[in-house]
Amino acid sequence: MTDSDDEARALKLPERFDFSAIIDRPKLKLPRGVRMIVWPVVNIEEWSITRPMPRGVSNAPGGQTSVPDTQNWGWHEYGMRVGFWRLVESLARHRIKPTLSINAKVCETKPRVAQAALDAGWEFMAHCYEQMPLHAIPDQRAMMRHTVEVIERFTGRRPTGWLGPGRGQTWATPDYIAEAGFTWFGDWVMDDQPFWVKTATRPLLSIPYSVELNDITIMLTGLHQSDAMAKRARDAFDQMYRESAKQPRVLAFGVHPYISGAAHRVKYFDAMLHYFRSHKDVVFWQGEHIHDWFSAQVRSH
Repeated sequence: MTDSDDEARALKLPERFDFSAIIDRPKLKLPRGVRMIVWPVVNIEEWSITRPMPRGVSNAPGGQTSVPDTQNWGWHEYGMRVGFWRLVESLARHRIKPTLSINAKVCETKPRVAQAALDAGWEFMAHCYEQMPLHAIPDQRAMMRHTVEVIERFTGRRPTGWLGPGRGQTWATPDYIAEAGFTWFGDWVMDDQPFWVKTATRPLLSIPYSVELNDITIMLTGLHQSDAMAKRARDAFDQMYRESAKQPRVLAFGVHPYISGAAHRVKYFDAMLHYFRSHKDVVFWQGEHIHDWFSAQVRSH
């Protein structure tokens, strides 16, 4: 069966889950003394200089996009050479082991980066083989198999979670994710709690990621000041912390080394972590931990 056949047969997005208002759900239980979960995600990507860049900070001269786009490729490369190590230091200072959303090719081209994350106990979440739109990949099955093989060979463990580049999906992507052996994914930003998703083979768990607590949206799309993410994250945290007295919440945030690891932003990233850490009844969990906690209480249909 081809990808086009799969797309034609696949469930459409609203058919994959039931609507549920958070105020109507049974209360989830957390370990004693815990009321809220923070899911920290660091995104490490492989940008091919032979294609247009996934995003940019420098406008093309005269509006003419070119390949190679050396100025924007170099901006991203700074994150791998410098910015990443600032994030590593800050996360270690606050004793936080995040989920690493990683293009598998990074394990081959920049093993020093991948090894540092592995040594620090970060969770590896598959993020495609290299950074490009899923819609441009003719065989998603083959790409996911290859992604899993590369990560497993490097880490010694199969990744259990998936995040698509730009959180992108085609109609059939959830079916491919399940078929590849993943048990959860983070592409959807439509809740503050996990929920089960129907696929062609077995249920998957959607763990809520964030598009607005993400340095791409805030710093690149919104062009806000360097402290904007820390302020927004604090406001979101305070609201969800109050709500979590009645019903646990999962607050996720996503950062990239070439953005949050920049010299003028990293102190605000550190301040954000410090504020979260100041609440003793908040835990920092990786995706698989969230999956196991939720699936033990809420059965899939």
